[in-house]
Amino acid sequence: MDNRFTTAVDKHLSERCKQWLANEESLFDQDYQFHAISGESKDKAIGKPYLLYHPENKKAVLLIHGLMAAPFEVKQWADSLFSQGYNVYAPRLTGHGTSVHDLAKRDKQEWIKAVERGYTILAECSDHIILAGFSTGAALALNMAIQHPDKFSALICISAPLKIKKFSAHFASPVNLWNAVLSQFNINKAKKEFVTNHADNPHINYLRCPVSSIVQIKSLMKDVRQNLASIDLPILVMHATHDPKVDVQSSKDIFRLIGSQDKIYHEIDFDLHGIINGEITEQVFSLVDQFLQKQVSVSQGIL
Repeated sequence: MDNRFTTAVDKHLSERCKQWLANEESLFDQDYQFHAISGESKDKAIGKPYLLYHPENKKAVLLIHGLMAAPFEVKQWADSLFSQGYNVYAPRLTGHGTSVHDLAKRDKQEWIKAVERGYTILAECSDHIILAGFSTGAALALNMAIQHPDKFSALICISAPLKIKKFSAHFASPVNLWNAVLSQFNINKAKKEFVTNHADNPHINYLRCPVSSIVQIKSLMKDVRQNLASIDLPILVMHATHDPKVDVQSSKDIFRLIGSQDKIYHEIDFDLHGIINGEITEQVFSLVDQFLQKQVSVSQGIL
């Protein structure tokens, strides 16, 4: 995978930045070695975090992937941003890019910490950092904007999972509790730990979803929803009109509840959840570019 983190770029980074990047790669290497399942886990390159870096530029995007995915999920988007002159860092959410059994043991706090480490890396080599995320990555981006309002200059939220359509999501909490009770008695046969994931990108996504992860997403989004009014960053909210996994009402509610006066909402006429890969991205990334160009113009005092 071409991650642009070459020897030529390396010389422009501080020793601290290089060490933090190395730490993240080492953490992934260890997790992959321990958790990967032959015949089920994806190629290791899919899960690797990466930095796309212009040594002469200081504007940047912290780009966060979704649940059951990996940094490669946002690679097409990252390349688009990089071509527009942005430095991009795509962190790996803990439990991703390895195996579904690894993910089943993780919680939202570990995902939040992974994003915070990503910010630390990007802030060491960039200024004017923009938050961007897809699906659960968008939820984590919203959370970062709530927790660290002074660290970012804008926010891009695509397909955040405020309302999940899947029938299994409505029963995730009681099923997860039932699994926990059975574990106390060492009863495994009656557990329902995973549900099928009908992946938009099966070469990237896990094909099973831990019930515990659905519970974590719902908890994360509950916290986010309660604090949306505190977000005052310029924000772009996007969603596919016919998203079969996450109700488009999610993004409508986020847009309505967000505190910022500088906010833009777009619906994409599409029938898949994933709108950051494939041909539909031409439309999606064009709207993203328009939003970013507006932010540049405002920062330069043109608008």
